Amino acid sequence: MTSGAEERSDMSNEILKEELRALVADVAEKDEIPDGATFKELGIDSMMGVEIVAAVERQYHIKIEDDELAEFQDLESAYAMVLKKLEAKSATAAAE
Repeated sequence: MTSGAEERSDMSNEILKEELRALVADVAEKDEIPDGATFKELGIDSMMGVEIVAAVERQYHIKIEDDELAEFQDLESAYAMVLKKLEAKSATAAAE
């Protein structure tokens, strides 16, 4: 059984993933970004990848370091990275 807070968190995480899907689709000018497909398989080249990362950074007010770009390979990895950074940002803000 899940608590109300866990359900809200799961719902927020699903919203985040769908926001990322829409952002990637918009920047890459794709109709659909399916789960499991790599950005390369979708025809997203490195320049478009940089545009996606920049859009993600602006949207969520986070910084994706150059050495982290190689991890940004598909929607799942992008979602995991953004979620991790948002959680760290939230923890830092809560500690202040």
